Amino acid sequence: MRLGEKLRYLREVEGTLRGLDRELSQLEMARLIEKELGKSISQSYLSQIESGARPHLTNSSRMLLARFFKVHPGYLVDDPEGYSNELISDVGGLEDKLDLWLVSGAERFSRDAELHHALLAVARHADSRMCLVLLDTILENPGLAERLMEVLKAPAVVPDRKPRRRS
Repeated sequence: MRLGEKLRYLREVEGTLRGLDRELSQLEMARLIEKELGKSISQSYLSQIESGARPHLTNSSRMLLARFFKVHPGYLVDDPEGYSNELISDVGGLEDKLDLWLVSGAERFSRDAELHHALLAVARHADSRMCLVLLDTILENPGLAERLMEVLKAPAVVPDRKPRRRS
């Protein structure tokens, strides 16, 4: 993956993590960096990086972006030709590949504790595929997901019990 693609991906993830349901714009990102880190980076510089017009970051920009996105600075470089971060081996079945994908996703969303936990829970389940198919079935039924959340997240109510009389 090229540096520009990585930067765009990180903006997308950051927007999701901040609850925007969209990617952060380059301008929003520049403003947030200024506000949160007290350093500046221009929208035009970010645009040049993403478009490939500027193929490399300066060291100070790399460190600033790494701090903002909470990634290792080494991530913010082009990957070598032919590099893939996906497992290309056929070792293991569908379930193993799915579990690895879920764990990878959980790590990408580590700042969202509930989502991180949910993805890991599905990955740890003996039948991850069945969990995702079940989720699909739940979502196909209007209102069912919301009702299940109400019921499952509600505090447990323990009925009052009368003490037993001893005979």
